[in-house]
Amino acid sequence: MTATPKMLLAVRLGQPIKTRLSCWLVRLGPTVVLALLFGFAAARAQAPSVPVSGVDAALIEDIVTGSRVLADFGVLDGFGHVSARHSTNPNRFLMSRSLAPALVTAADIMEFDLDGNAVGDSGRSVFLERFIHGEIYKARPDVMSVVHTHSPGVIPFTVSQAPLRPIYHNAAFLAAGAPVWDIRKAFGETDMLVRDPSLGKSLAQTLGDKSVVLMRGHGDVTVGPSVKVAVFRAYYTDVNARLQSQAIALGGDVNYLTPGEGAKADTVNLAVLDRIWNLWRMRITPSLAK
Repeated sequence: MTATPKMLLAVRLGQPIKTRLSCWLVRLGPTVVLALLFGFAAARAQAPSVPVSGVDAALIEDIVTGSRVLADFGVLDGFGHVSARHSTNPNRFLMSRSLAPALVTAADIMEFDLDGNAVGDSGRSVFLERFIHGEIYKARPDVMSVVHTHSPGVIPFTVSQAPLRPIYHNAAFLAAGAPVWDIRKAFGETDMLVRDPSLGKSLAQTLGDKSVVLMRGHGDVTVGPSVKVAVFRAYYTDVNARLQSQAIALGGDVNYLTPGEGAKADTVNLAVLDRIWNLWRMRITPSLAK
């Protein structure tokens, strides 16, 4: 914005800063001023973080790293989330406040009970679809981490008749199956969001004992015995979906991994998981420093 002669004159005459600021605000107009004021108010209204007790800092770091890694790869954008079961209380889980995954820091991690209620931090905004996580943790005691994405590669497999199947070893976990959950079948026409426990429970039932469940017209959920594994599966579910689409487009029969091959390959992948995790962590280290 170009300064007017009146503004310049005020500066030269030593007009008080408060008066000069008023001139600038008048020039900005009421709409912009109100937007600024509401923005500042919203920032102040966000309650400060409350430290999560009894949790190893490394677990919180994994949630932050996983969130940023998946955002960096485009598996997550402004939406989606990564959670972990509480390390000392299996009836609680950890998850960021409502925030774009690429912006998540350790200070944003909150504690929830399995019904999706924030513990000691209720003044902060929370994800609407936290019930995905809570209900899966209820149904699957073996699950220690849950990831929900709106993976672009996976979406076509949620609405077509082509099942998502593993075409290479990094996605070997898909050999056990990737069922599709259709929210409309049980709940009619909705806004497609898992916004309450009944929806989350239905999704968890469709997941069953699998590592991945697809959500019709929405995305997918991956689970694992650690954050690293759940993130690994979220990433390679998307990669496999893209590669499978290419293979199908080539025409002819696609030679997928068998369940036996999948089980054997997945065992190897889990044994060397830190190799890829450390590479991913290095990839997003500059953003963690911000």
